[in-house]
Amino acid sequence: MPPPFAPFTASTRLLAMDCAGDTLSLALTEGDAVREARESPGGAQSSDTLLPTAQAMLDALGWTWRDLQGVAFGQGPGAFTGLRTACAVAQGLALGLDRPVMAVDSLCLVAEDAWAQSQGSLRACTVVVDARMGELYHARYARCDAGWTVVRAPGLDRPEALVGETDDGSDWAGNGLALLTPPPGARTWPQQAHRAQALGRLAIAAARSGRWLDAADALPLYVRDKVAQTTAEREQARAQAQPAAEAP
Repeated sequence: MPPPFAPFTASTRLLAMDCAGDTLSLALTEGDAVREARESPGGAQSSDTLLPTAQAMLDALGWTWRDLQGVAFGQGPGAFTGLRTACAVAQGLALGLDRPVMAVDSLCLVAEDAWAQSQGSLRACTVVVDARMGELYHARYARCDAGWTVVRAPGLDRPEALVGETDDGSDWAGNGLALLTPPPGARTWPQQAHRAQALGRLAIAAARSGRWLDAADALPLYVRDKVAQTTAEREQARAQAQPAAEAP
């Protein structure tokens, strides 16, 4: 069982972190408000900058680590190193502070950010994020009173596997839009605007729902088993791409 978590109130304070993509996103929340949100370059830099940035954010609000009631982390899918960094830091803080943790869907962050960009008009969202190696992380969500429901769980496919999808009325969001064409008439949100703010809102919604875990049960969400190509596979991929590049 996770450590006792007091009922959500206007004074509930949370730290949320996400390193799943190219951006390190951090948010501090209190009640229903995102009090501090910061973004910086992610990737390999996340392990060096995450804790110093979080400390600076706490200092800016006059909070200490002990003022937090819980820790949320972006569980993925996304970059392996980033996922492991966020999960390990969340576990370490939770164990040291005797607080529960919460896993946040990193693809849902993209939908939440697009929802904010749409000024709340977005009701369904297909998320596509560049997973490298010519593949896309993807998922589909529907907006509801409590936040989001999962219509299609996060997966991994090549862009051509998603091109033929019928238009279900959803908007499409994510940097993976550069690799495919969504259904005609679909609104698109290819750029992130305030990912850290979106992270904070999702952490608040999840805390309200009581989706807390013991630190030992916190795990990244991996949807890719193969993380590297062999030399032969890379040469084959280049050979297949060459005719397309030379076509008029």
